[in-house]
Amino acid sequence: MPRNGRSGFTLIELLVVISIVSVLLTLLLPALQTEREAARRIQCMSNLKQLGLGLQQYELTYSVYPPALVLQGVGNTVNWSGGWGVPARIFAFMEQSPLFSAINFVSNHDDPINSTVTAQSLGVLLCPSETSPQPYRSVCGLSGVTNYGYFEGDWYAWGGFGSPPNRSAFAPNLARPAIDFLDGLSTTMMAAEVRTRQYVRTRCGVLSTLNTPSQTLPADQPPDSVTALLANDASPCVLSSAGHVSWASGEVDQSGVTTAWRPNTRVAIPAGVKRPASDSNSGATDVDLDLMGIPESSGGPTYAAVTSRSYHLGGVNVLFGDGSVHFIKDRIDGNVWRALGTVSGGEVIGADQF
Repeated sequence: MPRNGRSGFTLIELLVVISIVSVLLTLLLPALQTEREAARRIQCMSNLKQLGLGLQQYELTYSVYPPALVLQGVGNTVNWSGGWGVPARIFAFMEQSPLFSAINFVSNHDDPINSTVTAQSLGVLLCPSETSPQPYRSVCGLSGVTNYGYFEGDWYAWGGFGSPPNRSAFAPNLARPAIDFLDGLSTTMMAAEVRTRQYVRTRCGVLSTLNTPSQTLPADQPPDSVTALLANDASPCVLSSAGHVSWASGEVDQSGVTTAWRPNTRVAIPAGVKRPASDSNSGATDVDLDLMGIPESSGGPTYAAVTSRSYHLGGVNVLFGDGSVHFIKDRIDGNVWRALGTVSGGEVIGADQF
């Protein structure tokens, strides 16, 4: 009689199949990860384009671009702070009219009356690659974080009441008309990617001894040559992980960015500076540092190195004044990066330079 056929695999055949599947997964998973990251980067660019449309509609309506924030006072003394930054002011032109209508602009953004609004997380303000998109919890309650900063200077962001404006698109108490953009909207950066829960060394008054409104540290200044001076700063200079944790705030370390250093420049926390015990970012592996002088709400002078950073390999997405979005590589020349951040610097920048 004929023998019955086999009903399964032998052990050797099974091991061969498992090996083949393992090899296929090894080959396919990196490609899949790459495709996912490409999709996230495209969505990130789409977010910036929406922000660009909001800015353009604001300018068409009011004939100016919005101020970085609004303050009242004399010299370096602030008597009143509106606080609200660019994102809040363009919501009405971004299909966020209910949220815009709920904002009490007469009160500061951290006033309890605005807590429901400021706690909102908005997809258009979050890059899909962000690892910590959840709202930030502080003593004032919850605040929605942001992955996009508006350009508020190079090192010089604000000098106080009566001081000259910074050289970028946005500044406190200044609503620039399009005619101010003498360098051309197509070569002027408006906003770029930043990381939430960013480490920032703030209230570093010593930064004002290294810079003036008319002359700042060069674009290729080594970061450690600056951070080394902050270890003994008597301002006092404090460390937190609360950078870019409030889209509502117009201060440069929250919804702003500067061109002090190129995108994704590594800035180490100085030796001997301990992370705060209440550090909400204690699990983070990225310890890149932003530097901040006296905050605008405290009267300045505000000199800051708030660096554009992303989770995309090799560069950052950047919104330009004409509404276009470009992926700017980390290796861009620092002086070109600075030039793209000015509205009327007179620099001639070709498209092949960025």
